[in-house]
Amino acid sequence: MIETPVILDPDQQAFPSPSLALDDGLLAIGGDLSCERLIQAYRQGIFPWFNQGEPILWWSPNPRAILFPNKLIVSHSLRKSLKKNYTVTMNEAFEQVIIACSLPRAKQQETWISPEMISAYCQLHQRGYAHSVEVWQGNKLIGGLYGIVLKGVFFGESMFHKVRDASKIALYHLCHHHQFDFIDCQLVSPHLISLGCDAISREAFLSLLNNALT
Repeated sequence: MIETPVILDPDQQAFPSPSLALDDGLLAIGGDLSCERLIQAYRQGIFPWFNQGEPILWWSPNPRAILFPNKLIVSHSLRKSLKKNYTVTMNEAFEQVIIACSLPRAKQQETWISPEMISAYCQLHQRGYAHSVEVWQGNKLIGGLYGIVLKGVFFGESMFHKVRDASKIALYHLCHHHQFDFIDCQLVSPHLISLGCDAISREAFLSLLNNALT
């Protein structure tokens, strides 16, 4: 165990082993948000998360929240919402989704999805790695989510809703209409547990990730 995070070499894409992360999950500082570095990070179970104006921070938390698609909990409220006349699409409005996700939530003054992050993930989308699910009411975007896809894994980044359950409808669509081994939900929270997520050790997560990628 190290006592301080690793400072990344700006000229190299390599990351330290996730096992070296601090107790809070912080692994490394620095580097950039190039497509190559981001993909390398996700392949190792690492993701960026930092506030605007801070250096880039890279994380590999322990425990890790993951969702097996067949374990998604569909509440009574969500079942009712699924019957409404909403349209669900994929990759029809990626930039709109990530911008909507970047807007501060209630009682928040800032967001971690900075313009720098938006630009980086839009580039990943253009290269076929980042994907979005959109929920529409007529021609109005009312909910959605986005993340990174590598083989059998969807690395969830963020979701939003403007109408009740719209983000959950996007998640339902992701679970029931696409073949993923599991969805990485990153940080454990009561909300994610209520949706059916499991909290597993970093070691177990990396083992699942390695199997899914190979």
